[in-house]
Amino acid sequence: MSDTLPSFGDTADFENADRGFLGSLVPGVVQAEDGRVIWDNDAYAFLKGDCPDTAHPSLWRQGQLSARQGLYEVTAGIYQVRGLDISNMTLVEGERGVIVIDPLISVETAAAALALYREHRGDRPVTGVIYTHSHGDHFGGVRGVLPHGTEAGVPVLAPAGFLEHAVSENVYAGTAMTRRASFMYGVGLPKAPDGQIGVGLGQATSTGTISLIPPTVDITETGQQETVDGVRIVFQLTPGTEAPAEMNFLFPDQRALCLAENATHNMHNVLTLRGAVVRDSRIWAHYLDEAIEYFHGQYDVGFASHHWPTWGHDNVVRFLAEQRDLYAYLHDQTLRLLNEGWTGTEIAERIELPPALQKAWHARGYYGSLNHNSKAVYQRYLGWYDGNPAHLWEHPPVELAQRYVAVAGGPAEAISKARRYLAIGDPRFAATLLNHVVFADPGNEEAKQALATVYEELGYGAENATWRNFYLRGAQELRQGVTGDMVDMGNPEMAMALTVPMLIDSIAIAIDGPRAWDEDLTIDLVLLDGPTDAGERHRLTLHNGALTHRVVAEPRTPAGLTLSLGKAQLLGLLAGKSLQELGIGVEGDPALLARLFSYVTKPDAQFPIVTP
Repeated sequence: MSDTLPSFGDTADFENADRGFLGSLVPGVVQAEDGRVIWDNDAYAFLKGDCPDTAHPSLWRQGQLSARQGLYEVTAGIYQVRGLDISNMTLVEGERGVIVIDPLISVETAAAALALYREHRGDRPVTGVIYTHSHGDHFGGVRGVLPHGTEAGVPVLAPAGFLEHAVSENVYAGTAMTRRASFMYGVGLPKAPDGQIGVGLGQATSTGTISLIPPTVDITETGQQETVDGVRIVFQLTPGTEAPAEMNFLFPDQRALCLAENATHNMHNVLTLRGAVVRDSRIWAHYLDEAIEYFHGQYDVGFASHHWPTWGHDNVVRFLAEQRDLYAYLHDQTLRLLNEGWTGTEIAERIELPPALQKAWHARGYYGSLNHNSKAVYQRYLGWYDGNPAHLWEHPPVELAQRYVAVAGGPAEAISKARRYLAIGDPRFAATLLNHVVFADPGNEEAKQALATVYEELGYGAENATWRNFYLRGAQELRQGVTGDMVDMGNPEMAMALTVPMLIDSIAIAIDGPRAWDEDLTIDLVLLDGPTDAGERHRLTLHNGALTHRVVAEPRTPAGLTLSLGKAQLLGLLAGKSLQELGIGVEGDPALLARLFSYVTKPDAQFPIVTP
């Protein structure tokens, strides 16, 4: 495969990243109330130096751009705070105050960003909030701009389906996603030339308090227009692109186009390394193309929820067209090759972008990568199985590793051969061999140290920031064991946003099925509150190890236990409080609840990844 880097002499991105600078937070550090540092942009000061041997020059350049921190003017009346979280906060001045777009991940960083804006633009009240899409780095800090007691009368706008997707992602596979995200974002790695230098989309994720105010205004169709604090906004719905619920929108009077996270200055993820539902790169390209036509001639600047703006109508059109072509080409060429019989891993090695896209800095794989994105497209259409019967029923990792090591002649010989592969410039296969040794015998310290060294070499050479972080976190855990924590998405405000079916699902996916094979019980939950739930009866049935539930109007058979309760009481039950303590109405045998909860497991959030 060929790969042509863009010209490092092209300084347009640096000029755009610095344009409109008004001032920065000094020091660039945000702390929680207990003094814990949840954000430290100053830790990236080393990026001002020349690229070392421990980093890919292209990724180093992206880090230099993304690490810029401060308040920037986008155009008259529109400002961005960048470098105080992985995402940007955008502020649009209205008649009475300011509209906040995407209030970052954490309450603390959002409050610091708003304070920086007010330092330079005056103490304007927040008169509106817009969530561009349903990912946590675009709503979690909302209580930092609208503290409790200040939200009355302030509209909160979001795309249709926002609330469901915003909270459900953190329930069903939340534990595994969070653990893998610690690798993806390099949590626990030192911020240093030989450590974490960013994530491509920004520098890192803050680790403060997550919050959520439910939307009060749903955007349900393209062309919908709203006026907030005297500011006119025209919306384009883009569901199923970078997020299940997402939208672009135009400020016609300011001639500015918000592109949410649909067009950023890197190749994005079709499937994130932390895990998620596979995104549709075909529809992604379609909505970018629609944006080009729908908003044509109506803006002079395009800005997004990450990175820096693009000025000049024709420049934005060119940017959008190249981003469109990037996702369309990725999709179509993967489909072409899979229909020729190539497998996902084979396609990932064969596919290459057209030269014009290879030379576009914003199409480089700093966050997503061409390699793992093409595998994601393959997965979307054909799943995990490549059609080869030898791969249909392979041994799991430990058993497979034991057999590979035996074939290689034992652990010592496998380690020796791996080092020879590393010496001839094949760290990929060296990692494969050494990984087998570690999984066959996790107590083999020589193998773990050797594998850590290989992971470091692979990380230092990676242009993709998330690949780098995975490799370096893997090396760290091989040497030090499991370390590092991620932001807590399970706080009470997030839990209250879950629907009752989601809460029941959170129990169902934690049931130890084999232990419950012979159980047969039925519990009814009769809800006493909620705008749509009051009076609803949810029937839970545990049978054959599966907990299922449905809404029933008039039950044909009585439940063994009926509980009359509000949503807050249900959350209290799930938190371990008793029926009596919560004052829940009980009819039937309360022992059934204890039996149900006896099958509920609590996963280890720090499960091993680089060892068995």
